[in-house]
Amino acid sequence: MRLYIIRHADPDYENNTITPEGHLEAEALAKRLQREGINKIYSSPMGRAIDTAEHTAKLLGIDYNIEEWTEEIWDSLKIDGTPWGTIAAWDIPGEVIRGNDKIVPSYDMWSSIPYLDDKSDDIVETFEMIREHSDDFLARQGYRREGGKYACHRPNTDKVAVFCHGGFGITWLGHLLEIPLPLVWSAFWLPPSSVTTVLFDERSDSWAVPRCIGLGDVSHLYAAGLPVRPRGIKANFD
Repeated sequence: MRLYIIRHADPDYENNTITPEGHLEAEALAKRLQREGINKIYSSPMGRAIDTAEHTAKLLGIDYNIEEWTEEIWDSLKIDGTPWGTIAAWDIPGEVIRGNDKIVPSYDMWSSIPYLDDKSDDIVETFEMIREHSDDFLARQGYRREGGKYACHRPNTDKVAVFCHGGFGITWLGHLLEIPLPLVWSAFWLPPSSVTTVLFDERSDSWAVPRCIGLGDVSHLYAAGLPVRPRGIKANFD
């Protein structure tokens, strides 16, 4: 199985949809996913994800299903009173996270990271929610998590697209790849309409392990002559 984690196209946050430019991105994305052979489509319940997914669903003639748990997690992980104003946990500058004396070895050591310590309970609760629902979702696809690997109780070659959000997507990827959240938050970014591909790597008949074979890919934008919009990047993108 291949799992495609897709950030919604260029957002119109105020109206919970995508911009005219975002619709162009979503059209280019749909053509790319058609070539990929996507055969299952899921979406966050939020308008900007649905409006992105609908382009692919229409082109492929496939209905999409709503997964409530894939909505953006901004409300539960926003941090007030920082020098940068109110920001999401994944927007804390990398020099703060990596400025500690030691590498953060696991997702539960929030007390050693400035600005995350007061949010530790919310972070753990949100992450556990994602873990629980992810396990249920993947079990429905044929893969049951046992520790850091997945038992193949119904192995398949499905290509599953999940239209979701930048903060959620990067956090989910941290769980799938077992990368500590502060490190994955400070190291990666998902552009609007980008495709992150996770192969459930099956080296035996019994087990699969998630393996990222493409992160934040926007080749469809280049093919369509569209720019990459820096939504979520805070400085010096140009």
